[in-house]
Amino acid sequence: MTAPTAPETCAAQLLTRVLSALLREDVVGLRTRGAIVHRPDGAWMRLPAPDGDALLLPVAEDGYQCVHAARLPLMLRESDGAELTQYDTVLGALRELAEPEDRGGFDTFAEECRQTLATMRLHAVTHAEAMEGLGDSLRRGTGLGAGLAYDTLAARHDHPVYPTARGRSGFDEQQLRAYAPEFRPRFALRWIAVPRDAVTLAGTLPEFWPTPASLGLPEVLGTHVMLPVHPLTVDALRAVDLPDGTVLADRAHLDVVPTLSMRTVATVADPCVHLKLPLGTATLGLRNKRTIKPGTLIDGAAGQRLLEAVIDREPRFRDVILHADETTYAHAGHELLALLCRRHPGGLDDAVVVPMAALLAPAPDGRPVVGGLADRFYGGDPLALLDAALTLLFDWQTTLFGHGIALESHQQNVSLVLRPGSLRLLFKDNDGPRVNTERLDAVLPGPWGFDDARILGTDDGPVTDLFATITVHLCAGAYAFGLPRYRRALLDLIRVRLAEAVDRLGGDAADVLRARVLEAAELPVKAMVSAGTLLSKERSGAADINKHYTTGPNYLLCDVSSA
Repeated sequence: MTAPTAPETCAAQLLTRVLSALLREDVVGLRTRGAIVHRPDGAWMRLPAPDGDALLLPVAEDGYQCVHAARLPLMLRESDGAELTQYDTVLGALRELAEPEDRGGFDTFAEECRQTLATMRLHAVTHAEAMEGLGDSLRRGTGLGAGLAYDTLAARHDHPVYPTARGRSGFDEQQLRAYAPEFRPRFALRWIAVPRDAVTLAGTLPEFWPTPASLGLPEVLGTHVMLPVHPLTVDALRAVDLPDGTVLADRAHLDVVPTLSMRTVATVADPCVHLKLPLGTATLGLRNKRTIKPGTLIDGAAGQRLLEAVIDREPRFRDVILHADETTYAHAGHELLALLCRRHPGGLDDAVVVPMAALLAPAPDGRPVVGGLADRFYGGDPLALLDAALTLLFDWQTTLFGHGIALESHQQNVSLVLRPGSLRLLFKDNDGPRVNTERLDAVLPGPWGFDDARILGTDDGPVTDLFATITVHLCAGAYAFGLPRYRRALLDLIRVRLAEAVDRLGGDAADVLRARVLEAAELPVKAMVSAGTLLSKERSGAADINKHYTTGPNYLLCDVSSA
């Protein structure tokens, strides 16, 4: 049983995760310049300093993306034995070892830690309040509306890798309570009227879309397009140079509930319709802005068309791999004035829809969500549920790899669709794939209309990196290491099911996956803290902060008898 984190233990939990991330990403050479030394209480990583002193980090064997992880929330200064037990003192000590041009990133990351710690403590003191009323939805609820209860749980659970994922820059407690998914609030959107000739609109807006008159703006009827605005973005929009004639309506309209992605809200009028709206915040790194670049809307629609074409060639996936429709969008050439209207497929009212990001989150009964789902659909066997999910996931993702495609389909972008005796997968957010055009053009020649030139390449490297870091690490390995009781069985299961999918794929694409994933000594690992906050793009060399990598051990090679 997993107990909620107590407020007084949040700081220790956060620091342990931060130290593990810094070690994994080899910040200031912590991993490659450091050396293991043994003390009576266990292993320590010793990092020498230029002045002859050293920092010591207590570590334990891990294996999930790094050989070691922090085992205690502290660092030790060797010269005087001083224990550094707060994130600011630890980051301050490491800052002194960084290049001068990188030191500002440590200050920024310290602020990120401060915001995250405040959020974690808020989650701790509101745990009982948040869990109240969720039990019935989890035990008996069906459909996309009821599934939002799982988003609430996932929002209170840590990211498998990124240590400060629960923090959202710039928002205070009152704003989080009013608009964040972990509190499951309901609120109305604001609206802005933009001259029609300044708006790029693709697709058809929902029938419930308000008219200018209904929002108190009858004078712009027929000349303007009404775009929704998140309440937290209104003030930022007022400071933007908007198209001439743009008018912000005074009235709020259309009740919504936030999803796990706080900037994406589910409409109460039709839970199948979600609206993705720009937010002036950042998550998973300072540079990971939650605004919406117009090009990503184009790329999401292009990615959807591409995936539909693959399914036309591979019809066995037609009824088991589902995709949200992301071809309706609008923007006015500014990343704060944009909209994605996501329509989920119909026929899900009698199904339980659960984002993979919620599976390890504690439910109101204290158990991980996957346990309750297993009780409901798999005779109480979590392994059977994960086996069904991973078998289908690997089959689909290796098939895409054979077409030269890898998706940014992390835990938040993939949901299980469960009915008694049936499991399907629902995907969304197709704007950040990597594509080997040499493979794709051989079977599905383009052009496909992607806006971001980084998506397309002519080799398997970026596609393999994305496959390993997303499909293998986040959507498979995370569950083996997040469920210690089942670790041996799950590592074995992951290796076997992935090998079966690769064998089914066949050809040289299968050879690439065997060599670079199944049999590789090391696998790529996301360096998200470095690229997202600590280092500038010039210093990290990251063309895309979400696809910047270091390396770590390949746990698929381990002897599961000793895992």
